Amino acid sequence: MKLQQLRYIVEVVNNDLNVSLTSEKLYTSQPGISKQIKLLEDELNVQIFTRVGKHLSEVTPVGEQIIALAREILNKAQDIKILAKEFSQPNQGSLRITTTYTQARYTLPLVIQQFMQQYPSITLHMEQGSSPQCLMQVQTGQADFAIVTDLSDLSDDMIALPCYHWNQAVIVMKDHPLAKSSLVTIDELSKYPLVSYDFSNDGSDLNQAFIKANQVPNIVFSTTDADLIKTYVKLGVGVGIVAKMAVDESSDCEFVVLNAGHIFPYSTTYIVFARSLFLRNYMYDFISQFSPHLNRQTIDKISLCENNVAVQAMFNGVKLPVR
Repeated sequence: MKLQQLRYIVEVVNNDLNVSLTSEKLYTSQPGISKQIKLLEDELNVQIFTRVGKHLSEVTPVGEQIIALAREILNKAQDIKILAKEFSQPNQGSLRITTTYTQARYTLPLVIQQFMQQYPSITLHMEQGSSPQCLMQVQTGQADFAIVTDLSDLSDDMIALPCYHWNQAVIVMKDHPLAKSSLVTIDELSKYPLVSYDFSNDGSDLNQAFIKANQVPNIVFSTTDADLIKTYVKLGVGVGIVAKMAVDESSDCEFVVLNAGHIFPYSTTYIVFARSLFLRNYMYDFISQFSPHLNRQTIDKISLCENNVAVQAMFNGVKLPVR
């Protein structure tokens, strides 16, 4: 059994059993991957994959367990290399972050700037995506950290560190009828066309607030981009519901900003990483710069929790900052 064979079966699964695509990403030949997978199956005397003709069709039950262990072995092998680098090249390496638009646009720039000034030799890669996409990248090892709010797709092979709370705000133009409202209500919001984030998820906090009030929101435009929401509010398309952190008093002075904390529950932003991730010193520092209450001692203590229920229990009664 070779590490290369384990890497092949893991990468094939990561690429939806597409051996051709796997070979391209690993810069090797398709027949070579197929041969090594077959040699591993022959050595183990089990089928890891079922086949239709020459194509892999699905992972067998025993294959699922083998691949899970293969991931652990590959991660530990990578940890050995990372541990050596931590001593030989402590301030060199890479940090791969995946996050949503709002976090990338409004909360990360200053943190990234500070981090890069402290660690100029660290290569930073940042990608934007939806929360499920971000969590999948962490789970498959394509990213070190996901910075997200929606944990619907979180599994216990990942750890979610709560960073801060944030609220929604209602934004309207100065000539809008709601601009004179001292305390906007959900009944009032239901009377106007709305421009906001995606309401299609029945479990979303925005949608649930309207359901509890027995109101049906009139969503005319939805997007993950807060700047687009503001653009369409300016065009008179509707009333905006947007993360409060996305509204700047100086650059967005044409809006009237109405608090909505009494209508919609606060949301929480998390830094998520795989349990198998070997945290280097600069990774601890990044987490602490993004969320100062998460120091190294706290992070190490959290990492010992068996699951994310236990992680969240650690923060019961802890007052997180609000943005």
